[in-house]
Amino acid sequence: PPAHSHSDWIGPPDKHSNLRPVIFYVPPEESPLERRLREARQEAQACNQRFWARHNRAFRQEKEEFIYSRLKAKGLEMRDERGHRATLNAEEMADFYKDFLSKNFRKHLQYNRDWYKHNFTITFLMGRVALVRALRQLRWKKKNVEQ
Repeated sequence: PPAHSHSDWIGPPDKHSNLRPVIFYVPPEESPLERRLREARQEAQACNQRFWARHNRAFRQEKEEFIYSRLKAKGLEMRDERGHRATLNAEEMADFYKDFLSKNFRKHLQYNRDWYKHNFTITFLMGRVALVRALRQLRWKKKNVEQ
């Protein structure tokens, strides 16, 4: 982001996780509380990035293996006679999706728990930052009224 920017920058989706990376704005006089909030947001983003990159990689690999095994069982190749990639019908793919979700249920459950923890922490810190800023604003107004 340019040096004069005063906001977060959001990039294009990552090719592994499909998440859009965020470059967080760091104010020049960032308070320790604001720094904790930014770091909590960065940590949540990094955890999400790691989880979804791993998850999507496993999904693609297992999907390819499933398709290959089903086609092989039918006596077919991965490519048809015209060179197009062979596919399975929706019912066959539904078997894969159901199995994949079942196998990864615990991982998704743990991810959701972690996601809620991160978001609760971020929300709590955002509330504290908003309160401190509001109090600072009230003090500034009170000080200017008294002068």
